[in-house]
Amino acid sequence: MPSPIEIFLSDLYTPTERDPAARGPVDVLLSYPGFHAITAYRAYHALHRLKLPLLPRWLSNVARLFTGIEIHPGATVGQRVFIDHGMGVVIGETAEIGDDCTIYQGVTLGGTSLSHGKRHPTLGKNVTVGVGAAVLGAITLGDNAKVGGGSVVVRDVPANATVVGIPAHVVAQDGKPVRPVSSRPQVEMPDPTADAVNALARRIAKLEARLTDLEPADEESWSWVI
Repeated sequence: MPSPIEIFLSDLYTPTERDPAARGPVDVLLSYPGFHAITAYRAYHALHRLKLPLLPRWLSNVARLFTGIEIHPGATVGQRVFIDHGMGVVIGETAEIGDDCTIYQGVTLGGTSLSHGKRHPTLGKNVTVGVGAAVLGAITLGDNAKVGGGSVVVRDVPANATVVGIPAHVVAQDGKPVRPVSSRPQVEMPDPTADAVNALARRIAKLEARLTDLEPADEESWSWVI
């Protein structure tokens, strides 16, 4: 296992590798709330593992006040996890986040049960969760999975898959698009322009039919005059 100093340094340099806006480790140290939240989590998570009462949870609340990011002391966060911007991120007690994951602002790793067991998601390695997404329940997101912004994920996601939507569904697997299977018929919206063109075509067809009916009578009347 890496030492606490090695983990701190990897947390510090991770934003400089993934965020073009980062101007170096000093910039991250001074102005990146995601880094501040994870650093605080490392400290109070260690206290939580020592089974100290109240203090870890109180410290997590203090960190939330300063960073806008809530990480429960009981959560498991791997190495080189990058929380970008971070405001509104919530990570529940039994959530597990693998190494090299990226989490954007407004993400919730939440539970769907009132039980005291495993009730929050497990993220594999190198998972990306987009802005405002909610990953709910004791589900698993495989390695390299990607969750689109605003999605709601309530089922397991395969490794190397991309999911979007509410509820989220797979749109790409191993970098190749996946054609979704619709569970309900498509809704056809009215098209006023097409309706007007069709009505005009029907009117023209009626007029042509009337002209065709009139042509023989006109020929007979002219032949009688001659």
